[in-house]
Amino acid sequence: MPGQDSEHTPATSPANNKVPTYSWYALSVLVLVYVLNFIDRQILSILANDIKADLGVADDYLGFLYGTAFAVFYALFGIPLGKLADSWKRVRLLSVGLFLWSTMTALSGFAKNATTLTIARVGVGVGEATASPSAYSLIADWFPARLRATALAIYSSGLYIGGGISLLIGGLVVENWNEAYPGGGPLGLAGWQAAFLSVGIPGLLLALWVVSLKEPVRGAIDGLPTPENPKPFKGFFEELLAVIPPFTIFGAARQGAGALLLNLAGLAGFAILAVVLSKLTAGATSSIVPGISDQWLFLGVGYYAVFSWATALRARDYPTFSLTWGSPAFLTVVLGYGTVAFMAYSASYWGAPFAERNLGAAKTELGWFLGAPSAVAGFLGVILGGRMADSLLERFANGRVMVIMFGLVTSLPPIVIAYTTTDLTTFYIASFVAQMTSASALGAAAASSQALVLPRMRGMATAIFFLSTTLVGLGIGPFMAGYVSAVTPGGLSTGMLSTLVVAPLGFVLLLAALKLVPAAGNSVIERARAAGEEID
Repeated sequence: MPGQDSEHTPATSPANNKVPTYSWYALSVLVLVYVLNFIDRQILSILANDIKADLGVADDYLGFLYGTAFAVFYALFGIPLGKLADSWKRVRLLSVGLFLWSTMTALSGFAKNATTLTIARVGVGVGEATASPSAYSLIADWFPARLRATALAIYSSGLYIGGGISLLIGGLVVENWNEAYPGGGPLGLAGWQAAFLSVGIPGLLLALWVVSLKEPVRGAIDGLPTPENPKPFKGFFEELLAVIPPFTIFGAARQGAGALLLNLAGLAGFAILAVVLSKLTAGATSSIVPGISDQWLFLGVGYYAVFSWATALRARDYPTFSLTWGSPAFLTVVLGYGTVAFMAYSASYWGAPFAERNLGAAKTELGWFLGAPSAVAGFLGVILGGRMADSLLERFANGRVMVIMFGLVTSLPPIVIAYTTTDLTTFYIASFVAQMTSASALGAAAASSQALVLPRMRGMATAIFFLSTTLVGLGIGPFMAGYVSAVTPGGLSTGMLSTLVVAPLGFVLLLAALKLVPAAGNSVIERARAAGEEID
């Protein structure tokens, strides 16, 4: 583009040209961010038994803490932050979010009770909600369509590297700290608290590196350059008001009596569901509202907020609604992958506590034989899955969906083996295979969802994609495993096996996606125009 300065050159390369070196450099920085993202998130796994002993909580609370307390706010704030990623400087947004979640991770180290720890994890969720909408959108502007599944897979490898490293770091810090300070160290901190500080503080330094990255021209690499939004925060605040209760009610009232009645009906429906589920799972987690457990209160608020936001989006930006919530192809992809995440998040979180309790593994051993191999397995799975997805796409229009299906089906046998064995070595091997196979689906699912929307909608599409992985996968999976563990004699073995009930649903959704995605992917511009989008 005339007058474009040099900092934007990565985004202007024709789609069939060689990818600039800067794009690969920037991607490597994003991978480091995602590594830290999942270290901060996943370190709860190796610390779970220590937190349980020190704070006197049960497995259902631990599942709630790792899953729902984080997932709801991660998902909800991902919506307005996804909008902000579509209109503001994505590099700045990512650096601010990294600073926030690193600060809240460090503050988790000063928690003295379950309530304080829950609040800190909520803050981590809000901060981390900036990461993937910004990163996915940046990657789509740094890499041509032919390499996006690969680039997204490389970025996503940070998930598995960070998750694996977290077990190693957490185990080493806890055991060495407790050995050095058996009665509590400086400030009375226990080993698990020191572990939070050790992984939170480095993120503050990484945030300074991230802010130095150059912002690419949005959509230029696809021949659809999009000018900067002169009022980038206007849409953010609109989405914030549309998704945060009780402002959602006022937002609905502005749309008319019909929209208000629909919103109130949704509020009543999710409130009733939260009460019913609380009664069915009596005693699950704590209860800040009498009669409703925190698990179902948080999740009910989350689902109601998403319902409110989706109906508001339909009124304000129908083209985006039409290509996401209104697209069966898009929904079958994201919900189908959500079932993979349901099982994968559960296995990832409960693996270390299971091996420590049931198989007698030491924390440092878990770091080396579960955490490190898990990082390798996830890295191999997501990279090979991404390459397989791009390769199959050249021969089959639904090639990427095939890879998601592969990740779902092939992860089932190793999960069953891992959580029924009494041999520690068998557990490690089966966990490695389960991690690798489930990881293979991520790059394909992410690229598939991005291919079904316009460039200006990518941040929002990413936010909706992560609604499925968080409110379905992360928000329910780990809690379900913990709850079943707490109320059945089978413990974590039965709890983990209970999460496999979602596999048939995921299989049906992905079968539908195999048929729906090719036609939807080939008609993005036509469908957008039909929904009212103005495209030159």
